[in-house]
Amino acid sequence: MAEVSLSGISKSFGEDVALDNVTMTVPDGSFVVLLGPTGAGKTTTLRMVSGLDKPDAGNVMIGGRDMAGLTPAQRDVAMVFQQYSLYPHLTVRQNLEFPLKSPILQTPQAEIIKKVGEVAEVLQISHKLDNKATALSGGEMQRVSIGRALVRQPSVYLMDEPLSSLDAKLRSDLRVELKGIQANSGATLLYVTHDQIEAMTMATHVGVLDQGRLVQFGTPREIYENPVSVYAASRLGQPRINVLPADVFGGAPKGAQSIGLRPEHIVQGEGEDSMVTRVERLGDQTRLHLVFKDHEIVTVTDAHTNLNGGDIVRIRPNNPYYFDASGARVA
Repeated sequence: MAEVSLSGISKSFGEDVALDNVTMTVPDGSFVVLLGPTGAGKTTTLRMVSGLDKPDAGNVMIGGRDMAGLTPAQRDVAMVFQQYSLYPHLTVRQNLEFPLKSPILQTPQAEIIKKVGEVAEVLQISHKLDNKATALSGGEMQRVSIGRALVRQPSVYLMDEPLSSLDAKLRSDLRVELKGIQANSGATLLYVTHDQIEAMTMATHVGVLDQGRLVQFGTPREIYENPVSVYAASRLGQPRINVLPADVFGGAPKGAQSIGLRPEHIVQGEGEDSMVTRVERLGDQTRLHLVFKDHEIVTVTDAHTNLNGGDIVRIRPNNPYYFDASGARVA
């Protein structure tokens, strides 16, 4: 596999800036997730690496080699899209074989049979190899789409929200499978999503994008525990971080305009009164919706709490985050 390096990548479509001076290194053998809402620049970054689009400025390196002027086929990358992109008139086996039969790879037939069999077993679609693609469920079609990339063993795998159209159970199953495949093979994988659960459970590194700019890059734990801005803090964590005026509890540092409170930053049973407005019982945890000085706060409490709407809970902050007027973290 190979390291991917982006240096000063910028890209505009007319007056719309898709990427603004993005510099990032995807370490060899890592699982990097690009996280952000629609329009953040995630897919455009993937297209820069794949060669489907050319940057207006900056350069892309894969395995220490400059990709300028190279076609997608010459870059040795495999891409999985949100849409299945299968050949409907071919069987599952023929869809999986197709990349290996390209003139560039020229894979021997014995090796094709071996690779297709191995990937089909890992993705649990061996019993579907002779089915037409049109005879598969949505989850099975996405497994074939992913398998078509996995058989190639390229330098880099690029995946653009491949699980977003699947149901919750299939998403959960494939998250585990994809992470296991990547970890066992040592593959370099660049993965786009807006789903923070995928980022937290699969990534070795997360790149947080905001309107074409890379605002933070690090491990999921680093970004969760040490966000550089209120925007980065809001990308990870459930329930979503609470952002209130900095002076709502008092004791805010100079320059702070807002305070950020994750559930672990809220001590219950001490401090000032808040009122419970709603209790959500989720099995493994219970979420409390509170009103504190006319501000809404969502936190978690004991799964078997006896609290109900209208009850009073005393709360105080413990090691919260503070942010300035621009949203940047205040030390």
